[in-house]
Amino acid sequence: MSLYTTIHLHNVPAGREADYAAWFDGKHGGDLARLRGFRSADRYEVTPEQVMPDIPQPWRFMSVYEFDYPSPEIDLPALGPLLAEARDAGLIDLAGETERIHSYAMYSDWVSSPNHQRDKPFSGASIILANFVAGREAEYHKWYDEVHGPEVTRVPGKVAMKRGRLSPLQIEPRRYCPGSDLVFCAQQTDDLLFTVKDFSARARGVSPSGVAMAPRSTAGSFARTVHYFRKISGTEFWPGGIAYDGDLSVYPADFARPAA
Repeated sequence: MSLYTTIHLHNVPAGREADYAAWFDGKHGGDLARLRGFRSADRYEVTPEQVMPDIPQPWRFMSVYEFDYPSPEIDLPALGPLLAEARDAGLIDLAGETERIHSYAMYSDWVSSPNHQRDKPFSGASIILANFVAGREAEYHKWYDEVHGPEVTRVPGKVAMKRGRLSPLQIEPRRYCPGSDLVFCAQQTDDLLFTVKDFSARARGVSPSGVAMAPRSTAGSFARTVHYFRKISGTEFWPGGIAYDGDLSVYPADFARPAA
């Protein structure tokens, strides 16, 4: 089995937001549940709070699809026709060709910090479309795994991280992705502005907490884009059509909840 994450970055035509949400929470959720290897799906909206405010945020919405594929080369393309339904129904704004669908082979599942409240859903997420300096990939991964990942997920409001490599298997329309790697960080916070500010302060060594991050590894390229989102879907769809809203008590004891 192989862990894959597909992110669908898109805009919705003005006035069709409720239609898109109804499609995602209705027919789309049922169709996803029938795909081999399906684990979960959720929707997010870009936030005004951004750690790099000068970076363009061309997408208002992001849908995230999690899979554990038996055979990625067979199973990953099956998501394409389901996303095409939204496009065909006029639920995707095609102006400027801003829509992006990027699939990643994940290096691991979520790696949580002590901040993670496992009985509660994520409130949002950030993504980095990242790159490493050529010839220094091993150093880059070591820095993320041993230094940067743990220090990032200990920032108040940040709770877990997982990373992946852009897959050679992609869903059409296949368009340019500026990063070879995905850094996917989960949040549980009702004060994202504080989280973003303290993250920046820790990185610069000026946080009131007294916590300072280690110097940034020179193996990590500055050619990257960073995007923060808040969760807007009321449920996460899991295999079998189960809709998770944060209350684990409604599920039988033998239900295998995907790791979060």
